[in-house]
Amino acid sequence: MSDPLFHLPTESLTGEEIVLDGPEGRHAATVQRITAGESVVVSDGLGRGARCEVTDAGDGALWLRVLERLVDDEPAPRLVLAQALAKGERDLQAVETATELDVDEVVPWQADRSIVRWRGDRGAKALRKWDQTILAATKQSRRLRRPVLAEPVGRRGLLARAAAADLTLVLHEEATEPLSAVAVPETGEILLVVGPEGGISPEELDDLIGVGARPVRLGRSVLRTSTAGPAALAVLRAASSRSWR
Repeated sequence: MSDPLFHLPTESLTGEEIVLDGPEGRHAATVQRITAGESVVVSDGLGRGARCEVTDAGDGALWLRVLERLVDDEPAPRLVLAQALAKGERDLQAVETATELDVDEVVPWQADRSIVRWRGDRGAKALRKWDQTILAATKQSRRLRRPVLAEPVGRRGLLARAAAADLTLVLHEEATEPLSAVAVPETGEILLVVGPEGGISPEELDDLIGVGARPVRLGRSVLRTSTAGPAALAVLRAASSRSWR
């Protein structure tokens, strides 16, 4: 079994002796009951980390000795998921699995047909939940680089992201081009757009095509919004030059 991963600020990773304390230390020492002699990985979530041996365990903290420095370079191409808000926490399921599948950024998208609406305190709370989900999935999947969580966007913001990306793909059940036939670039940014339960509206699709997006489909089956994005990311990941970590 691979070593458990914990997050620390970048400045805490310097030196050959590291103290893992705070919430991460309490979880490691008290919940996971990690003890001296075991090994763990600590990371700043920005691609830098260290594999360490636990030299001592106390009340809510671990004392670590660095065994190996770890670096995860910026990946190419960069994979970004624009995930429409969805009911029943299906959007959260998509975000969690996308993180496990190595997505680099997640963009919450308030689509025309999204039943869920993020406004005021409710929106701020929902965004925090997405952030916590990404953090937990990053640690579970042993990633040194944590995906970026962008600010929520509406149609205008999504169109700006689509226009700026090197390749924008829109999952749509009426598309004729299979995702598997897309030539995946070796560099730049790929934006994958996934709609809500009711699908992407004709107006949204027309606007996205207008800024250069390509409608694609995964196959004959119509997937839920919770599974469509992760399934497409897996296809793109396998077709790209990115190596599996």
